Amino acid sequence: MTSSITHEWKAGTPAPGWRTILRDEFALPYMRQLIHFLDADRAQHTIYPEPAHIFRAYTLTDFADVKVVILGQDPYHGARQANGLAFSVFPGVDVPPSLVNIYKEIASDVGRVEVADGNLDNWASQGVFLLNTVLTVRASQANSHRGKGWEQFTGRTIEALGQREDPLVFMLWGRNALSHESRIDASRHLVLKAPHPSPLSAHSGFFGCRHFSKANAFLAEHGKSPIRW
Repeated sequence: MTSSITHEWKAGTPAPGWRTILRDEFALPYMRQLIHFLDADRAQHTIYPEPAHIFRAYTLTDFADVKVVILGQDPYHGARQANGLAFSVFPGVDVPPSLVNIYKEIASDVGRVEVADGNLDNWASQGVFLLNTVLTVRASQANSHRGKGWEQFTGRTIEALGQREDPLVFMLWGRNALSHESRIDASRHLVLKAPHPSPLSAHSGFFGCRHFSKANAFLAEHGKSPIRW
């Protein structure tokens, strides 16, 4: 069954702030091309996440509620894994290796991990915006939807957050995430950079980055409640 992402955006009930900020994107040429690509690709392949979950990050954390932005690459490409939040999976799904490494760093950095499984909805409810630079992927083919238009949509998202007056924390993990660094006003916001937490790169600088304690210290300095990692 094909379904345009315009329908999925509306059906997913993104929070009011995001609907206002991003409403004009769906009329732009790049978005029409992306819709055409996704409808054609979905007709031939399995695409993750499920259509209703593509914009889930925009549903769970509204623009004005964001305190921390964690920017990943693209969704998990295994069955039942991708749930619309970067690095997160639904309850009952095995914790993926990248998230295992994130939990290891949290435990080392702040002493304990509050999350009981691989579902990061609780982070989202606290103001952690879990965004991938690309929002869909072909099953078993990582980065297969890279360069198809999603980067412009998520780039506009990051740009809007990067221009906010109140200070935010941005965690940029991996090359895809770092490519958006120029969209963020680093004089106002805290920008934390590290390699991707995947097993291939976590030992190259993700472990020991201490992003989670640094984020909470920054939030406290600006009168915001810390995240219960």
